[in-house]
Amino acid sequence: MNVHKNARMTVRGRALLAGRIGEHGWPVAQAASAAGVSERTAYKWLARYRAGGEAALHDRRSTPARSPRRTHEATVADIERLRRQRFSGPRIARRLALPVSTVGAVLRRLGLGRLKALDERPEIVRYERATPGELIHIDTKKLGRIDGIGHRITGERIHRKRKLGWEYLHVAIDDCSRLAYTELLPAETGLACAGFLARSANWFAVNGVAIRRVMTDNAFAYTKSRGFKATLAGIGARHITTKPYRPRTNGKAERFIQTALREWLYANVYTQSAKRAADMPGWLHWYNHHRPHSALKALPPASRLNNLRGNDS
Repeated sequence: MNVHKNARMTVRGRALLAGRIGEHGWPVAQAASAAGVSERTAYKWLARYRAGGEAALHDRRSTPARSPRRTHEATVADIERLRRQRFSGPRIARRLALPVSTVGAVLRRLGLGRLKALDERPEIVRYERATPGELIHIDTKKLGRIDGIGHRITGERIHRKRKLGWEYLHVAIDDCSRLAYTELLPAETGLACAGFLARSANWFAVNGVAIRRVMTDNAFAYTKSRGFKATLAGIGARHITTKPYRPRTNGKAERFIQTALREWLYANVYTQSAKRAADMPGWLHWYNHHRPHSALKALPPASRLNNLRGNDS
């Protein structure tokens, strides 16, 4: 049932109102007052109840019973046929001698207002590696440096700070357990990415995870950097890149970044970049050891990792 957002009563309340009047003999004025509605409203629901019982107390559709000026179904079929041939709205209107506004309204009603609606959506393939370290997702997020409260807090662009420079959030997340490691670095060059990979490998090793594959996007810092390639060889990991224009391939890193933005980076008012960076280890520990993860049946990543170790032993 879709009850109007401003309705005073649900179907149950309407039935109670009608029952008090029709079955218990309450005066209409008294029953209306008890329900917090007008006498006119009380008479309306009483009449509907007497005509059709409780089923008649549901909200009625707002569309008219008759629409004599509605576009004929045969015309609608012609509009849809031409649209599926990728005709534009104005071109369909010219072909069928119809107003452009009529064609536009029909296309929107059919869900074909945009040509991209004709494209088949690719099937979403979800995957999860079976063992920790089998695949590590790596990505970066560009962040503006902070010096004072800016427009994100005040809502006014006049407070926007300019020419403060950038820093980069580097993230590495295990595909199986979702255990994550992050660093805030002043660059996203090949050298910076290689150093982050080496430190990530050490951190995961301390947590009992040996990296075997690393997935990144096709940025030069990952695909053309000799330092990054040398680090991959040093830790014995294979490099996998995402398909062009398909960032969802590296979706676990993308999702982690969005979580970090919402729950750490933009969750608090920071006046200095140093304070934001100082809060990162605490948030990351909470994410890894305490935050319930919906993909892990409400377990935090560290608990998932420990459970997998127990299963292997």
